[in-house]
Amino acid sequence: MWKSSRSDCGRLLAIACLLFGIRPLAIAETYTPGESVDQDYAAFAEPFLVNHCIDCHGESDPEGDLSLENLGPVDEINASVWTSVWAQVSLKEMPPPDMTQPEVIERLKFSDWIVDELSRAMQDKGGFHAHRDPNKGNFLDHELLFGSLPDGIQLKPTSSPARIWRVTPQEHITRLNELINSEPQYDPSKPGLRTHGDVVPTNHGGELKLYFGVDRIIKWQGGTVAYATSVKSVPAVLSSARDHGLENYPDFTTVNSAEATQIMGIASEIIRYMADGPLSIAEPYQITDDPQSIADKMKGDLRGLPTSLVYSTEVLRPLTPVYDLMQADEITEERMRAAVDFLFEALTFRPPTPIESDAYLAILEQAIDKLGTNDGAVLGLSSIFLDRDALFRPELVKNGQADRHGRVMLQDWELGLAMNHALRYLQPDDVLRQAIVDGRMRTREDVKREVVRMLEDDSIRKPRILRFFREYFDYDLGGYICKDTRALGETGVNNKGVVHYNAMFDATASTDRLIELILEEDTDVLKQLLTTDKVVAGKYDNVYFGKQRSREEIAASVAAQKAAAKEAAKAAAIQLAEWKKANPGKEPPEEKPAAKKPNINHAVTEAKLTGPAIFARVSRRSFGRGSMKPERTLATVPGGQRLGILTHPSWLVSHSDAMDNHAIRRGRWIQERLIGGCIPDVPITVDAMLPDEPRTSLRERMRVTREDYCWTCHRKMDPLGFPFEMYNHAGLYRELEHRQPVDTTGEIIDSGDPELDGKVANAFELIQRLAESERAEQVFVRHAFRFWMGRNETLNDAPVLQAAHQAYRDNNGSMKALLVSLLTSDAFLYRTRSEAKLVAAH
Repeated sequence: MWKSSRSDCGRLLAIACLLFGIRPLAIAETYTPGESVDQDYAAFAEPFLVNHCIDCHGESDPEGDLSLENLGPVDEINASVWTSVWAQVSLKEMPPPDMTQPEVIERLKFSDWIVDELSRAMQDKGGFHAHRDPNKGNFLDHELLFGSLPDGIQLKPTSSPARIWRVTPQEHITRLNELINSEPQYDPSKPGLRTHGDVVPTNHGGELKLYFGVDRIIKWQGGTVAYATSVKSVPAVLSSARDHGLENYPDFTTVNSAEATQIMGIASEIIRYMADGPLSIAEPYQITDDPQSIADKMKGDLRGLPTSLVYSTEVLRPLTPVYDLMQADEITEERMRAAVDFLFEALTFRPPTPIESDAYLAILEQAIDKLGTNDGAVLGLSSIFLDRDALFRPELVKNGQADRHGRVMLQDWELGLAMNHALRYLQPDDVLRQAIVDGRMRTREDVKREVVRMLEDDSIRKPRILRFFREYFDYDLGGYICKDTRALGETGVNNKGVVHYNAMFDATASTDRLIELILEEDTDVLKQLLTTDKVVAGKYDNVYFGKQRSREEIAASVAAQKAAAKEAAKAAAIQLAEWKKANPGKEPPEEKPAAKKPNINHAVTEAKLTGPAIFARVSRRSFGRGSMKPERTLATVPGGQRLGILTHPSWLVSHSDAMDNHAIRRGRWIQERLIGGCIPDVPITVDAMLPDEPRTSLRERMRVTREDYCWTCHRKMDPLGFPFEMYNHAGLYRELEHRQPVDTTGEIIDSGDPELDGKVANAFELIQRLAESERAEQVFVRHAFRFWMGRNETLNDAPVLQAAHQAYRDNNGSMKALLVSLLTSDAFLYRTRSEAKLVAAH
């Protein structure tokens, strides 16, 4: 009864407002986005629902079986309903287009009110975080960010919250790798080879690991699997399952106790290797330049055992103050402090303060006093690996004066490291480090100076830029998509063992290299990525960039092979007869063993990918003969079959599933990453399954998504995904599906740009239209903002986004210009302390 009476009061209030020409929200009212809406449900939210929602979502026969009649104030019980309301209102799905629409400010305030109320109600239930999800970033109206704002909206100077970011798995493993492995310096004559400062790549199985001493292994017993089992390695501890979309947001990750325990174990192994090299993981006799000299010790079946390896005597690891301490005959405070200070800066990227140095020195001294030099040094120094700044990147602005908007600019080490981390996984180089120490990292001009310098220097590796493109395009997931063996075989590719998965990890490295080449030109970067006819091709790509044959073409290929074999046999018989005629009475020479039957893939017309030799960045030898090879070819794709990264197997397979293409996922990618739309979460009441009809086209099986309840969302995805049906789920070009011409038609619907909307014949037409679109450029800039700021954009960021897009366009589509604009913006430089969530990480 109480809720009913509240609802009736709300109806009366709304009717009175309408009768007397009064709106619950005065249009002349000034609104600053992001400020709390200090109004209660009855006075603010209920009138909005009555005016705009109850007609469709009342008690009788509500749309979608969702009644808002007695919804009531936000609480933990109705939070899911309010979350749905928030999504629908923010995306302008509610009220429907044929209904009276709320004013812009009214809609924004209502959306902000729901977020505030959900955050309050769910505070003790895990919190409300949906509005911070990068996949929800497009909930903010694109036209408001890049168009003119209505009267009454007053923006405030932007900033980002004070925060600490957990380092990514790639950053963390690269820091650890620096302690025990020496990587090659940049060679401008071979710019594609892995270089000091590049990310530690995954191995050919897609695992991110730190390897000990593989550059010194000169012999082993057994094959690839035996080698892999024998080699000392540790996995990335701060790992998380790679999924579609941007990942590195501060709110998403932390370090739990299990991870801390693992890090301590790894720290012990790293410190021992820093001191003793392979002696820390092998017997002394295994270290020799003459494997034959220890043949008597390598007898028997040692495959898979650490004792099956032979290491050279050459010292290749870095020799550091940790080595000096643990090899010294006398332990001195000077040596201990040098080891502490070195390791602290190697792991946190900044020198310790005197207090920090003294604290870790005291720990080291106590450990050595109790356990002796070696064990004590290992235990004492291991503690540094768990320092907060070894696992997190702090941006807390504890020092500095706030301006009148409560913003504090990052300074000195915080600013220098924020800028360094925007591009690199290594410590600041000498120039940047000296600038920080000298107090020359305190202004916008200081940041621009260093960003421009680093972007222009190819020897300074910048793997964070490539990481952005991996997370933006999501082309690096193909090797992790588990394929049904039979379904994979029907595509025309090799489905034996792990061949396909190896091909996909190779394809990821190839796409990485192609992106680097386009970034080197730095002209129309997004357009070039979408429309390039170039491909960096590896050993599998003649098949993967090939064309799937029809049954008739397969039969013709088989017949041609048989005919060729028959002709070869006939020629051999004629040759033998002629020999016998020329050599009467003699025994013919013994026949040579028949040549191995050529391994012809009749199911595929292979692409002819030829061109200059090029290199791709792959992992150091980690699996013996199973390692990926860096050699590639820079080729031109088959005409009329490929256009840009979205038609490359690395992207197509990453957006497929075990049995078939994933038109919904591909369409959603286009909708979110290029058009700037957003799809609400699937309601839990929806059974999101396609019918199991093996010999029916995917388009036909997706007829279920055209039902009224589903089509509201699927109309934004399916017509964008169908054009990619010109490829099968292994990424091969095709013209037929189940012996019928494949239907590649699609449509762009309600994009927000009338010039984009309309039907398309195939993926080429879709891609070309989007590649020419200014809106697609702007959406690309929005994703770049999210990646480098670590948060979703707000209306207050509109000037930053517009300036970044303008810099991109003014410089002919330059990624460098876009980055300079973003990294010198207020959103990057300023923090607001009041929004900080300071997490204790020690």
